[in-house]
Amino acid sequence: MTLMLRDPFTTEPLRLLNSFLGSSPAVGNGKVTGWWPTLDVHETEGEYVVLLDVPGVKPEDVSIELEQQVLTVSGARAPFSAGETKHLERPYGSFVRTLTLPKGVESDEIVADYRDGVLEVHVPKPAAVQPKKIPIGSSSAKVIEA
Repeated sequence: MTLMLRDPFTTEPLRLLNSFLGSSPAVGNGKVTGWWPTLDVHETEGEYVVLLDVPGVKPEDVSIELEQQVLTVSGARAPFSAGETKHLERPYGSFVRTLTLPKGVESDEIVADYRDGVLEVHVPKPAAVQPKKIPIGSSSAKVIEA
């Protein structure tokens, strides 16, 4: 079973290109908006652990949803405003990261924790589907006579 980041040919290359060029995801009117938190996925024997760096984001501003095997983490970071900003490099605005999970993951078993600017999402692996063995025997067969 593997996890797959969604939109690998649109979101990630754009982020890498922007980081190479020294720009942020969206720049308009001298303000940087929108961003992609960095993401790590670790696999243990019983679960996947997803780590997202979201410093400055309040836990109440983050949403975690599972729909049709797609785990979506979204949220927003407000700009810091302590007077007039002369130079802005830290991105703010909304973000969305998605992962495709293996079949059988139950949403009520997923737990999340937020500590020191890192969102940690624990996704238990689904139980492996075992084939059901069907016994052959005359005890369950009914004979119908005409």
